[in-house]
Amino acid sequence: MRLEALRVVDRSARTLPERHRCPDSDSEGRNMQPLVILDCFTVEPSGLGVPPYLSTYVRNAWSALRRARPEAEVRYVTIDDVRWCLAGGTSAVEPPQSDPLTYSTTINRSNAVQLLRDAEIVVVVAGDAVPSVHLHAVNGSLPEIARALACARGRRFLLGPLSTYALAAPSEYAGLFDAVHTHTVTSGDILLGSRRPADYGRMRRDRDSFTGLVDQMPWRPIAELELYRGCTRRKFCDFCNEPAKSPLVAFREVDDVVAEVTELYAAGVRNFRLGQQTCFFSYRNRDEEAIRALLSGIRERCPDLEVLHIDNADPLAVASPVGRRIAKLVAEHCTEGNCAPMGIESFDPAVIERNTLTCTPEILMRAVEHVNEAGAARGPGGLPTLLPGLNLVYGLPGETHRTHAANLQGLTAILDAGLLCHRTNVRLARAFPGTPLAALGELEPLPSAEHFATWKADIDHIWDQPMKERVYPTGLRVPGLHSYFIGQGGTWWRRLGSYSIQIVEPEAAVPLGTTADLVVTGHAPRMIYGERRAAAA
Repeated sequence: MRLEALRVVDRSARTLPERHRCPDSDSEGRNMQPLVILDCFTVEPSGLGVPPYLSTYVRNAWSALRRARPEAEVRYVTIDDVRWCLAGGTSAVEPPQSDPLTYSTTINRSNAVQLLRDAEIVVVVAGDAVPSVHLHAVNGSLPEIARALACARGRRFLLGPLSTYALAAPSEYAGLFDAVHTHTVTSGDILLGSRRPADYGRMRRDRDSFTGLVDQMPWRPIAELELYRGCTRRKFCDFCNEPAKSPLVAFREVDDVVAEVTELYAAGVRNFRLGQQTCFFSYRNRDEEAIRALLSGIRERCPDLEVLHIDNADPLAVASPVGRRIAKLVAEHCTEGNCAPMGIESFDPAVIERNTLTCTPEILMRAVEHVNEAGAARGPGGLPTLLPGLNLVYGLPGETHRTHAANLQGLTAILDAGLLCHRTNVRLARAFPGTPLAALGELEPLPSAEHFATWKADIDHIWDQPMKERVYPTGLRVPGLHSYFIGQGGTWWRRLGSYSIQIVEPEAAVPLGTTADLVVTGHAPRMIYGERRAAAA
C-alpha cells in the first residue's frame, strides 16, 4: 500500500493529560513531512536492540517506510534525543560523567521534538520482553513514549515487544497508536497494523540500502541478524515468549541472510551478531553445511568485518554430536570473545520437570565441554575464541530453597571441572503475555521473592568472580579496547561484541572513544579492573 493519500489526522478527540503535552518549539518550515522512526529500544530473550546494537525492528521499519515512500525523508530518532530536547539540551549529570538517559543521541538530537511534530508517520520501536538493566541506556517507559507522542500530529504506529502489552491491556494505551504491529511491518501494511510476522520473501523485497539509516548514528553499530523464528524444540519452556511470538518455525535462506549482511556492510557496518533467534546451533534444523555456508559466506562478502558473533544456543543442540562440530565451525569463522549463551534455567530437577525445561545438568555439562573444546584457546586479542554463557531463572513454579542449593552445586561442578564460561545471566521470571506461565495467573509467593538479591550475591561471589579470575587472569593484556562510559568509579572500556567483558579503569575520566590496551589488575563478579599501558595501534 502506497502512502500518498495519508495526511495529518485530527487529534482533537485524543487529548492527553497536561503532563504529557509537547512543549513549544520553533518550526523549521519543512516542505515535505518526514517519516520518523522513534527507537525506544527493545530487549528480548532472542534479540537485543539497545545501542550500539542495531535491532531488526529498526531496520525493518526503515525498509518499509523507504519502500512505501521512496521520495520522503526517513529520520531515525532515539528516546535519548527526545529526552535531550525536553530537558532543554542539558545532561542529567555533570560532565565528564556519562548520562545514561541521553547517551545514545543521534545527529537529529537538536530537532528531535520538531521532527516528531512535523512527521507524517511515527513508528515507535519499543518493549522489554525480559527484565533489562544497562549501564549506558534506559529503555523508553510508557510515560516517556506518551510524552514524546504528544508532540506528534501525524499517524503513530507501534512495533516490537511492547505491542503484546498494548494488546493485552488496551485501556492503558488508548489513544497512543493508530495501529499496532506485533512482529514486523511492511510497506503494504503500515497503516493497517499486523498480528503475524511477514514472510521473509516479502521483507526482502522491501529491503534496500541502509546507508541513510546508519549515517544518522554517531556510534559504531553492531547489527543484530535474525536467522529464523520460533523454537525447534518439541516441548516449549513454560515461561518462554518465543512460541507465543511465532508458534511455527520459519527459517531464512542462507543467501537472504548473507545479502542483508552485505547491504549492512556496504552501509559501513563492520560488526555483526547472529542473535535474533532461539538457538544458533539449530539453524536449518542443525544443518552443519548450511551453517558452514552462512559463516563462510559472511566472511567472504565482508572481508574487513571487525566482529562476527552469535547469541543463544540450546544446550540440547550443543550437546549433540553435530553440535560439537558446529561449535568448531563457529570458533573457526567468528571473531574472538564470542559467547554461546545456554539456558539451563535451573539445576533443580523439580523445577526442570514442572516447567518443561528439558535440559538436565548432565546435558548442560556436555554442552559446556563441547564449546570449551572448540573455543577455549585464546585469539590474537587475548580472549578465548568461543565460550559458553549460562542463563539461570528464579521464580519458576516448583521452586523451593533446595533450588538455590542445586544451582550452586551445578555451577561448582563446572568450576571443579576446570571449564571456562564467558558470562552468567541470573534473573527473575517474567510472565510474558501469551505464555503458559502467564496463564497461571498470580502464583503463591516463591522463596526467590524474598531471597533473590541474596541468592544472586551468592552466585556472584561463589561462581562469577572465580570464573572471571580464570578467564581474565591478572596481568592479561587486552588490546583494542575503547572507552565508552565515564561513571563515578572511573572509565569503562570494552570491545564491541556479544556480552563483551567490561573493564573498569578506576578514578579515570578518559574521553569517550579513546582506544587503548589495558592490563587486568583485579576482578569483581560483573566486571574486571584494568590499567592502561599503551595506546592500541
